[in-house]
Amino acid sequence: MTTLSSGFARARRWLRDHPLAFDATLAFCTLVAMICGSFTDPGDGHGPPAFGARTPELFSVFLMTLAAAALVLRRRRPMRILAVTAALAAVEYVLMDPSAPVVMSTVIALYTVASRTDRPTTWRVGLLTMGGLTAAAMVFGSTPWYSQENFGVFAWTGLASAAGDAVRSRRAFVDAIRERAERAERTREEEARRRVAEERLRIARDLHDVVAHHIALVNVQAGVAAHVMDKRPDQAKEALAHVRDASRSALNELRVTVGLLRQQGDPEAPTEPAPGLAVLGELVTTFRNAGLPVEVACADRDRLPAAVDLAAYRVIQEALTNVRKHAGAGARAEVSVVRVGATAEVTVLDNGQGSAGRRPGAAPGGGPGPGDGDGQTGGGHGLVGMRERVTALGGALTAGPRYGGGFRVHAILPVEARTGEPDRPGTAGGTGLCR
Repeated sequence: MTTLSSGFARARRWLRDHPLAFDATLAFCTLVAMICGSFTDPGDGHGPPAFGARTPELFSVFLMTLAAAALVLRRRRPMRILAVTAALAAVEYVLMDPSAPVVMSTVIALYTVASRTDRPTTWRVGLLTMGGLTAAAMVFGSTPWYSQENFGVFAWTGLASAAGDAVRSRRAFVDAIRERAERAERTREEEARRRVAEERLRIARDLHDVVAHHIALVNVQAGVAAHVMDKRPDQAKEALAHVRDASRSALNELRVTVGLLRQQGDPEAPTEPAPGLAVLGELVTTFRNAGLPVEVACADRDRLPAAVDLAAYRVIQEALTNVRKHAGAGARAEVSVVRVGATAEVTVLDNGQGSAGRRPGAAPGGGPGPGDGDGQTGGGHGLVGMRERVTALGGALTAGPRYGGGFRVHAILPVEARTGEPDRPGTAGGTGLCR
């Protein structure tokens, strides 16, 4: 039984892949059925049909052969094939009595038209074919007009129209479902790619902030240690201790950031909280140890959402890193975080003597130009990363030289973030300002 069903399935697939062969087979079967029907006498309706009671004329066999041969091309020219078969059936009704069942080919041609055109065309063509052939059978046949053979012509042609229209509707329904499924799949893939791109960009910003900040501190402290190693070994040891602390902090933050890339079920997951304003004091201490005086002013201790809290911390970290790298010797920085209505404002100011080097097109005194490193004029990734991080939350960031010297970074962050980012480990519920 299994072998038989698999054989039918293979034959069906082969015929579906070779439509011309299928149509030729259908035409041959239709010809055999028409010839067998032409040998059958339906009788007077009071007994069963008698096979062999009559013999078809040679002209009828010729018409049946032409009508069956035309069905081979029914997919390529459905309307023309319908017209040909209907004309042959009408000729059979007009010239031959009793008539051969040439109309069987017309039924198949009408089904093809109905299954491959729209509904209005189906019913217009179907009614015309039904009415014309039924009228021909009633008018030119030797049987009474109300005989069952005449109404059979009407019924079979009407059934062909209805069946073809139903098949066409089902195909359209299946195609619509398949199209919606494919469109939904494409939408899911595009959404997944978009989320991956956003997550990659966010992690890249975090890595840049961590590396730029801590490597700058390590570089400064290592330079100090190398400079005073021979004359003041105690100060050199202190600088090296700061180098060790900065590198350890960098490794810890990198471990937390890279831990976000772990797959579910990995043996370890990040457990340390992401940095935020709660540890702003520790961040400021690292800069003070690197020789940059920093003053901090906070207006209140309201709690911030996790994403806003992290963004504020990263803005301050990147801005102070740029001050340390570009503002020159003797520079001082001021950090303020205030809550204004539904927003939190973060401001980082400096009075850097080398601030002119951060203005577009100016690099006096050997200061870095606008395209150097992470300068705050947008040549590097620092300012770009800060602006992307702030705008992703629906905020705004401005940065530029101050009147009278120095540089100013000002970020406005909405307290209600609109990024939809999930809270990071340890930051659920947000943190307070500047603890």
